[in-house]
Amino acid sequence: MPPALRIQNLRFTYRAARPEDAFTLSVGHFALDPAEQALLTARSGGGKSTLLAAIAGLITPDAGTIEVAGQDIHALRPAARDRFRGGHIGMIFQTFNLLHGFTALENVLAAMKFSDLPRGEHRARAEGLLERLGIDRPQATPDALSVGQQQRVAVARAVAARPALVLADEPTASLDPENAAAAVELIQSACAEAGAALLCVSHDPAMAERFERRVRLDELAEAAPAPLSGLSAPVESPRGARGYPGSPRGAKGYPGSPRGARGYPGSPGGARGYPA
Repeated sequence: MPPALRIQNLRFTYRAARPEDAFTLSVGHFALDPAEQALLTARSGGGKSTLLAAIAGLITPDAGTIEVAGQDIHALRPAARDRFRGGHIGMIFQTFNLLHGFTALENVLAAMKFSDLPRGEHRARAEGLLERLGIDRPQATPDALSVGQQQRVAVARAVAARPALVLADEPTASLDPENAAAAVELIQSACAEAGAALLCVSHDPAMAERFERRVRLDELAEAAPAPLSGLSAPVESPRGARGYPGSPRGAKGYPGSPRGARGYPGSPGGARGYPA
């Protein structure tokens, strides 16, 4: 079985209007085994979110390869990449990015649209996930739920399609310490149950004790790279997926925003027309 995630010789340069805002993200080698969980730390603004965007195929690196479940995600054409992302990568965002106007159940169903699961099983799986995660009002919209309940819906959405990999971007940043600890435990247990690998990025030192494997982003830049023959040419402009400006702060077009990548669960484009 291939690794859930393998990165080799990755290089992405963010070219900012102000030279002092520009930076280069480099990863020599990094891999996650199936169902493995790891915490990636770096200073705020150090490129963590940019790395997640590259792994999800939302920005295209200047060089290198990123494989998810054995598939080089940047070798896919945009539409195929969107479909692959929807079925193989789950994402949990700092601000959850739930679809307002959709119920909790509809949010989870939207994430399953591109999964390989039989369509007839979608509703039962979504309802079961929400029940196991403590959501007893699946017909409630996000604005009728507490912050903790919204995060539980976001976790259910991330694992609903049984992805090979879940990416969690500062998932506890908006929570107090007590709720943050419970949230991390929830994310880890949900990923373990789904058989998904988990890459969680954070600059919160309290997260470290929850993960056996901890990696600093600057260590990845120093990791021994693979032979140069493994490099693949970028298939898009370094400015990446349509609408994504390459900003490490996840501006317009970042996955899960209302203007997210086409078909990505968490954007209206991914849910439009999906029956409840």
